[in-house]
Amino acid sequence: MFGFFKKKEVKPIVNFDYSSIVTDMHSHVLPGIDDGAQNVEESIFLIKKMMALGIKKIIATPHIMIDYYRNDAESIANALAILKAELKNQNIDIDISAAAEHYFDETFEKRLEERKVLTMGDNYVLFELSFVSQPPNTIAIVQKMTDMGYKPILAHPERYGYMSLEQLKMIHSWGCSLQLNTISLAGYYGKHSKKMAEDLIDNNMVDFISSDMHHPRHAAAFEAVLTTPYLQKILVDYPLKNVML
Repeated sequence: MFGFFKKKEVKPIVNFDYSSIVTDMHSHVLPGIDDGAQNVEESIFLIKKMMALGIKKIIATPHIMIDYYRNDAESIANALAILKAELKNQNIDIDISAAAEHYFDETFEKRLEERKVLTMGDNYVLFELSFVSQPPNTIAIVQKMTDMGYKPILAHPERYGYMSLEQLKMIHSWGCSLQLNTISLAGYYGKHSKKMAEDLIDNNMVDFISSDMHHPRHAAAFEAVLTTPYLQKILVDYPLKNVML
């Protein structure tokens, strides 16, 4: 009987959204080609959530990984076409395109040399490292990318537990932009990632932020993190480059 007197959970009032950054440039919303949305219905669900939080443009970035997701320009273009058709069918007006999140595996350098990497904006290339250990030639490949006219972006640097702030400063100094997953600031990936994310912001090392959206749990976290002081800090008077894409 006392259940009637339980306090209702009160959600914090959020006065911020993502409209100031315009573009979400790292997500896995293309249907059925990696560990993100598994079908077009899931894609639409995630996209609606992103739009409701102020996102006006989406650059989908499915994985390209030789051991798991052997995507290429054709498979990605096909998935994008399917998604665009359904968006049109449902009268959902969103600017959506696709690039890729390239895994730094043994094939990455060859794909660079053959110019088979998928780019966004002004020749930006989004790539990720292993979560286990840093490849010994990271700096050399970053330099190679810039020499070839590409602009490298390292995805979610706060999530590489083996990497120190000083190591990330070194990579950044070689012309590699850093992209923060916003939900790291809510502790979604653990305390270490949260602390590193905050340190990167405090040191003005974050160039892009994004959702890295895969599934509804990410969508919920993408909204919840809007209440955190560090996300509010980075959305106000911080030199993010999302709007350039």
